Amino acid sequence: MSTTESLDFFKSSYSSDRVNCVEVAHIPTNFRKSSYSGDRAECVEVAEPPCGAAIRDSKHPTAGHLPFPSTEWTGFLTAALTR
Repeated sequence: MSTTESLDFFKSSYSSDRVNCVEVAHIPTNFRKSSYSGDRAECVEVAEPPCGAAIRDSKHPTAGHLPFPSTEWTGFLTAALTR
């Protein structure tokens, strides 16, 4: 599955009536505490959009997040779980 198949892209409102324009997609922000954080209050939070995953710092949730495509997220989990 490719990223473009899973996200609903639409024309940016800043593009006005241009044919060639920027398209945007909303990434779901349903972050949850990572199961690897245990009972710690300060942890990594994970969201699972249809095309991969995103992580953010629970101490600074408004500072942004790091998105990963499905293949990269799977590779990361595989590497992390084999250590």
